[in-house]
Amino acid sequence: MAMSADGKIALPGNIEVKISGEKDFSRVHHMRNRCDAILVGVGTIVADDPKLTVKERFVKDPSQPLRVVLDSKGRIPRDARVFADENYLIATTVESDDPRWVMCGDGERVDLHMLMEELDRRGIRTLMVEGGGEVVHSFFEEDLVDEYSVFIGSLIIGGRSAPTPADGARQILKNLELIDHETLDHGILLRFRVKR
Repeated sequence: MAMSADGKIALPGNIEVKISGEKDFSRVHHMRNRCDAILVGVGTIVADDPKLTVKERFVKDPSQPLRVVLDSKGRIPRDARVFADENYLIATTVESDDPRWVMCGDGERVDLHMLMEELDRRGIRTLMVEGGGEVVHSFFEEDLVDEYSVFIGSLIIGGRSAPTPADGARQILKNLELIDHETLDHGILLRFRVKR
């Protein structure tokens, strides 16, 4: 995650704002390159339409991880850039004939434990969850986070309705252990291990 100094990840209304600089962007792309899969929620796709790829300007000859989107109701736009090639998986609760759409439960939300089992069957060992805030909240809530990295940028966003890194409805309380920190651009990167 990247957040402002007051703990916000976007402007109110989930409007994207630049928080990180070039060094942090490079770090994220190197991280993506080391992972088997990258995961975001459909809200991130609708709001930002990211490619979720490793950019060659940061990593020479990158390996492209599987792009995973949580989309319980199948509302992802069919022209989303995540569909640029066939290296994607849509985790949903609706039936589909497309083999890249995987049904993980039949409730209101994707069953994350079912999704983890499916990813394991596909040989996915390292998963990078990039957000948004509700997705990160869900992974913490289901005790599926090993490490949490957050870049804190040098800006204030403000606003009660601006989203935060763990933006779910229910309270969660997770204890973290700081394992590393580094100044980057005009901010600081913090890496935590989740205490169990």
